[in-house]
Amino acid sequence: MRRTATGLIVLMAALFLWSGRFLEAHPAWGYLHAFAEAAMVGGLADWFAVTALFRRPLGLPIPHTAIIPENKDRIADTMAGFLRENFLTPAVVGRRMGSMNLAHAVGSYLADPGAMKDSRIRSGAGELAVEVLESLDPERLGTQVRSGIKTQLGKLEVAPLLGGMLDAMIADGRHKPLIDKIIRWAGLVLEDNETMVRDMVHKRANAVLRFTGLDERLANSVLDGLYKLLAEVLVDPEHPLRSKVEEGLHELARGLREDPEMRERVERMKNELLDNPAIGEWWQGVWERLRANLITSIRNSNGPGGGYLGETLGELGAALRDDARLQRQVNRFARRTAVGVATRYGDQIVRLVSETVRRWDAQTITDRVEGAVGRDLQFIRINGTMVGGLVGLTLHFLSGFVA
Repeated sequence: MRRTATGLIVLMAALFLWSGRFLEAHPAWGYLHAFAEAAMVGGLADWFAVTALFRRPLGLPIPHTAIIPENKDRIADTMAGFLRENFLTPAVVGRRMGSMNLAHAVGSYLADPGAMKDSRIRSGAGELAVEVLESLDPERLGTQVRSGIKTQLGKLEVAPLLGGMLDAMIADGRHKPLIDKIIRWAGLVLEDNETMVRDMVHKRANAVLRFTGLDERLANSVLDGLYKLLAEVLVDPEHPLRSKVEEGLHELARGLREDPEMRERVERMKNELLDNPAIGEWWQGVWERLRANLITSIRNSNGPGGGYLGETLGELGAALRDDARLQRQVNRFARRTAVGVATRYGDQIVRLVSETVRRWDAQTITDRVEGAVGRDLQFIRINGTMVGGLVGLTLHFLSGFVA
C-alpha cells in the first residue's frame, strides 16, 4: 500500500509536467494540469503527515515529527490509563459480564460434536488434567482429603440418612433383588457347611436315634427342609418369609430414623470406623490407584481416556446449555470472579501494560503500531491525493468564472 500511494504521487507529478506542455493548446489541458498539481500537493502533504507519526521525514530534524517514538512513555501511560478507566473498573466488568451468558456459550460449544472431535481440545484438557493430577502430592492430598472426609462425616448423622435411603429403596421395590441375592447366598453357605449341620444334628440326637441310625435321616430331613424353604422363598414373590423380611426392613428403617438408642449405636459404629487407621490406609490406597489410573487413561490416546474425556466434556456442555439454573450459577460465579480480578489486580495489569510499552525501544513500538494501522494510513495518502486533485479541479473551474 505504501508503494501504491507513492506511485500515485509520482504519477501525478509526471501528469503535471506532461500537461504543462499543452496548456496553450486547449482549455481542457488546464483542468488536467490543475488536477495533477493539487493531487501532487495533497499527496505530499499526507505523506508528510503519515510519515511524521513514525519517523522524521527524509531524516530532517523537523519539529513535531517522529511523534510515536518521541512520546512512547506518554503513550504507554495513556494506554494504561485508558485501559484502567474504561475496561478494568469493577462496574464496567460487572456490567459487561452481566450482559453475557457465558455458561450457555461455553456449553453450546462443548456440546457440539464437531468441537469434541477437535483433538486439540481433548489433548489440551487431557494435558491440563494430567498436570494437575501429577502436581498433587499423593500423601499430603490423601491426608487432607481423609481428614476432610472424617470431619464432614463426623458432623453428619448417618442413621436418619440410612433410614431414608432404606425407605426409598423399599418403596421403589429395589430391595427385592437384594433379598434374592441374600437367599442365594444363604443356599451357597448351607451347601458349603452341610457337614457342620450334620455334626450338630448328630451331637444333639439321643443315644436311641444314633443307635437306630435315625440321626442321619433327621440330618438329611433338616437339610432338605432348609433347601426347600430357600427355594420356595426364592421362586414365590408372595412367600410369607419375604413379608417378614420386608417387615424387618421397615422396622429397621423406622428405627434408624426415630429410635434414639439405635441412632446412637450407629453413630458410635461410624466414629469407630472413622478412627480406625485401617480405613485411612484403605482410602490412601484407593486414591493413589484412582489417580494413577486416571493419568494412564488420559495419556493413552488409544485407550478409553480420550473418549471418556470427550464424553464428559460433552455432557458438561449439554448441562450448561440446557439448564437455566446452572447457567445462572455459573454466570454469577464468573461475574464475581472477573469483578474480583479487576478489583484486586486491575492496577497490576495496568502497570504491566505501561511498563511493557515503556521497555520497548522506539523502533519496536514504531513497527508494531505501523504494522497494526499502517495499511489504513496509506489509504489516507491515496485519498489525500485524489481529494486534493478534485479540490484543485474545482478551484480551477471557479477561477474561470472569476476571470
